[in-house]
Amino acid sequence: MENTYKNRDLNKSKLNKLDWELVQNEMRKKLGSEVYESWLKKINFIEEFSSYILISVPTRFIRDWITSRYLDQILQIVKRFKKDLTRIEFRIMEINKNSEKDDFNNILPRKSENISFLKDSLLQYNRVDYNKRFENFITGSSNKLAYEASLKVTENISQYNPLYIYGGVGMGKTHLLNAIGFELKKKKKVMFIPAERFMYQFIKSIKANDMVKFKEYFRNTDILLIDDIQFMNGKEAMQEEFFHTFNALLEKGSQIIVSADRSPNKLSRIQERIKSRFSGGLVVDIQKPDLDLRKNIIERKIDELNKLYPDKINVPKEIRDFISLEISNSIRELVGAINRLVSFSRIYHKVPNLAETKVVLKDLLNINENKVTIDSIQTLVCKFFKISKNEMLSSRRSRYLVRPRQTAIYLTKILTPKSLPEIGREFSNRDHTTIIHSVKTIEKLKENDKEMAENIDKLKNQILYNNKENEI
Repeated sequence: MENTYKNRDLNKSKLNKLDWELVQNEMRKKLGSEVYESWLKKINFIEEFSSYILISVPTRFIRDWITSRYLDQILQIVKRFKKDLTRIEFRIMEINKNSEKDDFNNILPRKSENISFLKDSLLQYNRVDYNKRFENFITGSSNKLAYEASLKVTENISQYNPLYIYGGVGMGKTHLLNAIGFELKKKKKVMFIPAERFMYQFIKSIKANDMVKFKEYFRNTDILLIDDIQFMNGKEAMQEEFFHTFNALLEKGSQIIVSADRSPNKLSRIQERIKSRFSGGLVVDIQKPDLDLRKNIIERKIDELNKLYPDKINVPKEIRDFISLEISNSIRELVGAINRLVSFSRIYHKVPNLAETKVVLKDLLNINENKVTIDSIQTLVCKFFKISKNEMLSSRRSRYLVRPRQTAIYLTKILTPKSLPEIGREFSNRDHTTIIHSVKTIEKLKENDKEMAENIDKLKNQILYNNKENEI
């Protein structure tokens, strides 16, 4: 009788497990076959935990694309089958083409693996990203010193202690910390955590009256990597604990690597003695990428994406040169720009021209949309079609006036945040239905009239960027 009850409990436990095949079928049904085949089919189910599931995708690009567009909908589908699941965690896992199925033991971290994570921490925040290694870190004059110092630490720990890497947002600091962690975890015990997570665990440990365990976690490690140390400001008690942890690790010969967005002496609301400890090690900065480095990054990224997708995308040299010249502040923005263009190409089945590229990347190019006014659009369109503004705004319906008027209305709709009634008022109080008709007319003409499409692109380029090469 007892065995019967045990078997029932076992069967019930199995029944309660999430059926990923059902989730996949529902995703295909709700989000469409095209989206499923292009993106969601690449998701592999790894394991189910008490309140979340762990899934994997082959690249960061796919993860970011799914997260930004479909994650909420996927979570709703998952919760439909099991309400207790409230979160989805990702792991980046390259697919091994030589084997049909990855060994489950290779997917999940083993207990003996030389990298430690605090219990109850979100997996995605405390893991070393295996896609950020020294081999795929592209070097140039702006980041060469930081790269060499990071590499040296993996060969001879405690030679530079601490190693303090600083630079602007999206310059590759986190990439280097991941690369160090990836190399050293093979033979050392590594703790890798963002500063904000350190603060969170500290506060959580105080509330739980469990500071002994907190101290053990952070002081019994060979390598401590802390990202974005600038966020560890204020909170005197927390900084006190960090200072003593820092000293304890130095005394036992552990390596400390820290990243920040500014040099140690410019950290705000950080104790002077902590800043002094940071300055006592090797301090290296990552500067803005120079033109050669930006070009190399673009070439490498396009090559990676072409290996990932069967339909290769040949981005013209004109576009590559434009991006490398215009996006100079951040490597992350540079990579983001390439991802956008590739997505545009896959959706519309063509490579964007220069004018389309500028529209797709307008927020990265720091275009001030406030400069785009309805008056400036009307003036440029009238100049292009060689008519006066009075003629354009008149009630006359001559063909040579209707097309410029519709063009100006179309450009106003796509280049300004104005509503249909607002646009109508600026075009001699025309009804909003007239505005809708004008927009649809131009959209149809663009599809069938190549010359018209080119003229629209030139006008957009001139309005947004005042580009003299395309001046009309």
